[in-house]
Amino acid sequence: MKQLLYLLLLLLTFSTNAQESISAELIDKIEFKADSIIGIDNFGTTFYTLNNTLIKKQEDQLLKYSNVQLGTITSANSFNPLKINVFYKAFNTVTILDNRLAEIYKIDFNQTEPYKNVSNISTGSDNTIWVFNQDLMQLELYDYKTKTVRTKTLPIESNVLDIASNYNSCWLLTKNHLYKYNYFGSLVYKMPNNGYTSIKESNENIILKKDNKLFYIAKNTETTKPLNITNLLISQFFVTNQIVYIYTDKVLYHYQLKLK
Repeated sequence: MKQLLYLLLLLLTFSTNAQESISAELIDKIEFKADSIIGIDNFGTTFYTLNNTLIKKQEDQLLKYSNVQLGTITSANSFNPLKINVFYKAFNTVTILDNRLAEIYKIDFNQTEPYKNVSNISTGSDNTIWVFNQDLMQLELYDYKTKTVRTKTLPIESNVLDIASNYNSCWLLTKNHLYKYNYFGSLVYKMPNNGYTSIKESNENIILKKDNKLFYIAKNTETTKPLNITNLLISQFFVTNQIVYIYTDKVLYHYQLKLK
C-alpha cells in the first residue's frame, strides 16, 4: 500500500512538473545575415551588427554606425531607441547614439575619476547606464552627463556572465547567482545559477539560456519554467513582449509564448 501511494505521489510530481513548462508556437522564420542581432522593437525595426557596424533596419531603410578607432563592438543595447549604447570593451569606452545612429555622447572610462575598468554595461533611465566595475566587482548606475555614480551595489562574489536591464531594474547573471537590483541599487532577490549562461528581459519578465534550452521567470516571481522549444542550436536569443526571437545558422525564428 505504501509503495502504491509513493508511486502515485511520484506520478503526480512528474505531471505537475510537466505542466510547469511554457508552450511556444513558431509563427515565422526568415533568412537573416548578421554577426549579432541586438533587438527587434514592436514596430519591426531590427538592430544588428554586421562587419563591426551597427545597423538599424526599418522597412527598406538602413542606418549604419561604425567607429573603427574603438575596435570591435562588444555589445549594444537598443532598449531606449533614442539613446542606444554601444560598448567597446577593448578601449573601455561607450558611445551613445540617437535614433538616427548619430553619436551624441562618448564615455571614455579611461579618463574618469576614479578610473573604471568596465566589463559589462546595460541601459538605465534618463542619462544613466548600468556598468559593472571589474576592479571593484560592483554594479554601478553611472550618470554620463554629470560623470557621477548615482548608486552602487555591494561587491559581487563571482564573475559576471551577462547583464540585462530596463528603466527600473537590473539583472546580473554571475557564475554562481542571478541577482536582481532596483533603481536604487538595493537587492531585490538572489537565486542560484543552475548552469545559465545568458539573460534577456522584457517587461520585467526574464528568459535565461542553459545549453540549448530557454527558461522563463515571470514578473514578481522567482520560479523558473522551461520553454517548449526544441531542436535548435541557439546562437542568440532575445524577447520583445511575448515573442521570443532565436537566431541560429543565418535563420531568425519567431516564437509566440503561450502564457496563461
